Amino acid sequence: MAPIRIDPGIFKAYDIRGLYPQQLNGEVARRVGCAFVEYLGARKIALGRDCRLSSPELAGAFTEGVRSRGCAVEDIGTVGTDVLYYQVARHHLDGGAIVTASHNPKEWNGLKLVRRGALALSGDAGIKEIKEWVVGGRYAEASPPTGALATASPVEDYARHCLSFVDTDLIPSVKVVLDAANGMGAIGGAAIFDRLPVDAVRMYFDLDGTFPNHPADPLVAANRRDIIERVRAEGAGLGIAWDGDADRCFFIDDTGEYVPGDFITALLGEAFARQEPGARIVYDVRASRAVPDLVRAAGGVPLMNRVGHAFFKKRMRDEDAAFGGEVSGHFYFRDNWYVDNGMIPALLVLERVGREHRRLSEIAAPLRERYHISGEVNSPVADVERALARLAERYRDAHVGRLDGISIDYDDWHFNVRPSNTEPLLRLNLEASSRAAMERRRDEVLSIIRS
Repeated sequence: MAPIRIDPGIFKAYDIRGLYPQQLNGEVARRVGCAFVEYLGARKIALGRDCRLSSPELAGAFTEGVRSRGCAVEDIGTVGTDVLYYQVARHHLDGGAIVTASHNPKEWNGLKLVRRGALALSGDAGIKEIKEWVVGGRYAEASPPTGALATASPVEDYARHCLSFVDTDLIPSVKVVLDAANGMGAIGGAAIFDRLPVDAVRMYFDLDGTFPNHPADPLVAANRRDIIERVRAEGAGLGIAWDGDADRCFFIDDTGEYVPGDFITALLGEAFARQEPGARIVYDVRASRAVPDLVRAAGGVPLMNRVGHAFFKKRMRDEDAAFGGEVSGHFYFRDNWYVDNGMIPALLVLERVGREHRRLSEIAAPLRERYHISGEVNSPVADVERALARLAERYRDAHVGRLDGISIDYDDWHFNVRPSNTEPLLRLNLEASSRAAMERRRDEVLSIIRS
């Protein structure tokens, strides 16, 4: 085969991702499959794929590469990332991969790779080596497949696993709007919510890799517009949305207001701490102080962590943490092998609404009244390091943290600014004791970043 150039930029901090077919195509996927097996020394892995139009081709080529190294493949079909994690961990497989670009637009695709226990490979461990080998030209010559190929259908078992986290008798008979964005939330969502007493209003449950209704990224406010309108029109108790590969979960309360991911982390962290005195709860550097405040008040131990699912999963295991949550809508559970899941938080929030006989807006109200957060504000910058240095100098009288980007802490306000892993951007998350103070401090910090 003639030499092909492989773009090293597709190898990201947490996965492999790029434009199809310019950056990521069947030949690249085949070579990554070879490298993945060599890195793990794997004898059997699971493989899933999302509904993107290019996913069958990439999954087939990846399978060819894996099998050519003598490794068996268990094909679990079109599923969400959370189902892939379940299959790898539940059945003690050597690893697994899912073909997905998560929330990226339809032109993109990618590969999320995990080892035994569904521990993610990352740029620090695994993806770095795979990048070196593949970009360096290994595996250019294809070999015939010798590893076995089988199929499995784990969705029903997966649904039962998720339902084991709650007492279904406490789930209220409320109307719930579910937005799958034509992505993989439809698979787990259908299997789970059909077993509950809720009146489920399904939005965009037809799998369609062109994402015709809106992009599959509920973290972006514009992509929540449809579910917010539907919650209000239906008079629903709440709305639940998932990203493209269904490993993230987002909530709309009964008034049509978005409930930020750090508020959900605070509420779920509080619940786990009440159940287990001294429970360790992991949260990310961007989060509202609501998280450590509620966790401590409930008898738990809050642990701040770097952003990113690979870092969270390692910290969860190292600390034997009961629960972890990120602002971005990733939620992690010890009893789910310490990995993130998009369905379990939906069930836990519903259970809390039923147990307390209160609406989600009432449960979240004390947080909205006390903690005033900016949400994430992105700024393109020419020189990331210089911008961070300006912030450190301007706020040198504060407590300055360097866990992930720069964190500035005062008694009545704080913020984190961290660089994007993929673009020349700085991401600001800020919180203050009043809305007016938050807006004033937000604009002040942005002026320094953008100066």
